[in-house]
Amino acid sequence: MLKKVVNFLFELGQLRFTPRSGWHQLGIKDPQNDAEHTVRTAQIAFVLASMEGHKNPCHCATVALFHDIAEIRTGDMNKISKRYHYTDEKLADDEQVAGLGKVGENVLIVKKEFQEGQTYASKIAKDADRLELMLTAKELLSQGYSDAEQFFLSGFVGMETESAKQIAEELRDADPAAWWKAIKLPEEQRCP
Repeated sequence: MLKKVVNFLFELGQLRFTPRSGWHQLGIKDPQNDAEHTVRTAQIAFVLASMEGHKNPCHCATVALFHDIAEIRTGDMNKISKRYHYTDEKLADDEQVAGLGKVGENVLIVKKEFQEGQTYASKIAKDADRLELMLTAKELLSQGYSDAEQFFLSGFVGMETESAKQIAEELRDADPAAWWKAIKLPEEQRCP
């Protein structure tokens, strides 16, 4: 079983080579990959869960952390691609964790929780997924990709938690560079 666990860990590393396909439609040559998306989604889920007073923010982050691992095998499909291609995400999930014992069972539990979207943790994780899309779209808008506005606006659809709705509204006028612009540097380090 240890060999299967090691292979699974190598497979998880492939998320960094799986581009988020929707960004190609905007002409972005080196788009965000699934690993980048997944890490920030899990971090957002932890933040949202904390804001919502969820008793276990770590569980919410874990649900978000594994939500896209099937895309290692199926690829990330944007809405247009999904219209023409069928992928069996459940088959990919099952085959990814086959022979992993309790590890595989736990991965499938959090994947199923995310997909079914019935628990409070899954609602937080799904909102985190939407917010991550919105944050990336906002960053792309600031770089001049005006068509990213459609991606940004799509994030509002289906938003469930109050904290996510508040953050989404705040994002409308947010400057992605505001965090670093607010850092006060000593006089000798400032630009002229």
